[in-house]
Amino acid sequence: MDLFADESDHDAPLAWRMRPRTLADYVGQQALVGPGRPLARMIETGVVRSMILWGPPGSGKTTLAEILAAESGAELEHLSAVMAGVKEIRAAVERARARQARGQATLLFLDEIHRLNKSQQDALLPHVESGLLTLIGATTENPSFEVNSALLSRARVHVLTSLGEAELVEVLRRALADEARGLGARRLRVDDEVLALLARAAAGDARRALGLLETACDFAEPDGEDGEVVRREALVDVLGHQASAFDKQGDHYYDLLSAIHKSVRSSRPDAALLYIARFVQGGGDPLDVVRRLTAIASEDVGNADPRALPLVMAAWDAYLRLGDHEGQRAIAHAAIHLAVAPKSNAIDQAWKRAQAFVASQPRLEVPGYLRNAPTKLMESLGHGHGYRYAHHEPHAYPAGSSHDCWPEETPRERFYRPTEQGQEKRYGQLMAWREQLDAEADEGGGA
Repeated sequence: MDLFADESDHDAPLAWRMRPRTLADYVGQQALVGPGRPLARMIETGVVRSMILWGPPGSGKTTLAEILAAESGAELEHLSAVMAGVKEIRAAVERARARQARGQATLLFLDEIHRLNKSQQDALLPHVESGLLTLIGATTENPSFEVNSALLSRARVHVLTSLGEAELVEVLRRALADEARGLGARRLRVDDEVLALLARAAAGDARRALGLLETACDFAEPDGEDGEVVRREALVDVLGHQASAFDKQGDHYYDLLSAIHKSVRSSRPDAALLYIARFVQGGGDPLDVVRRLTAIASEDVGNADPRALPLVMAAWDAYLRLGDHEGQRAIAHAAIHLAVAPKSNAIDQAWKRAQAFVASQPRLEVPGYLRNAPTKLMESLGHGHGYRYAHHEPHAYPAGSSHDCWPEETPRERFYRPTEQGQEKRYGQLMAWREQLDAEADEGGGA
């Protein structure tokens, strides 16, 4: 089958017509298609191995599959995991068997492989394992989360990246110069500045960049020299309503939340605001941001600034009371405070140590003097005996190791280890002072 037979049809979208036919035409992904790299070597040897192409939209996954099939002489079966069921997979297997009998290989291109359910994956697995089908899966999501380990172990994962601005500009220039498949016959003039703006708006997606160029050319004006020119002013109509939305269940969604968290942790308020704005403008729920900030307040700031958590909760409340537009400022307020605040992960580390310690001490019991004694029987068993009410003690502190509230016959462990950061330094000083009171009480024979 000629995969590119209809690319000269000028009624087809420009992005369809301009798909590369060979690796030499392919722009970007040089780590995969450059000289001596994995996919280039497959084409040189004519042996294509099963793989999963993981990358963002418009990074060239489908085109790579078509080039691999065309240059290796294999027949390409194209299925979408959204539309195909076990029946369609079995039909593709039967066609592959018929080709195998004629000595022809079959490449199965499975788009959105992350949406394949368990029964579909099970139906596919033995035929990939036997070599009847060479699988080329395409996904925008992390395959390790959705593709079962058996299928994943039989297909190497190749990571594709979004195209850079210079690469997208190259794609656009080729489309403007190509008279057979592109826009070359129109003798269009598009300045570098306009191309750069189109590339930037495409956000790494070659298909989107070509779509924007095609739309921009609808606003071309005669240049007075038997050609046309696309002026910068025309981009207002082309780019004015370009959404930058992302899949709220996809990696980009979580990548942005991760970038927000790590920017705040790194004390970079401007970077935090950048990623928050991108998250919200992309359709993310601002409450997801404030939830993450709430976690940061304890995990990364903690007692270095005890105001952090109340301030984030106040921002959350303000957002709910003020509504989205005004409330977003309150979230930005909290994010800036957290980013600028001194940092300590002592609370987070203390909690993890406590959890691990308790897991290692299954026989841990509460000391008798800390137990409640609501009945005479429980009081007669010694519950509550020896408990010292802190507010009746000097400095409101029952000093001495005999009242350290630690379980008897349990190894002593320190979970909370204050840092020298911010207010937490004062916490450490208070704890050290109380330890000195303990030592003095023990030397004097207890309280």
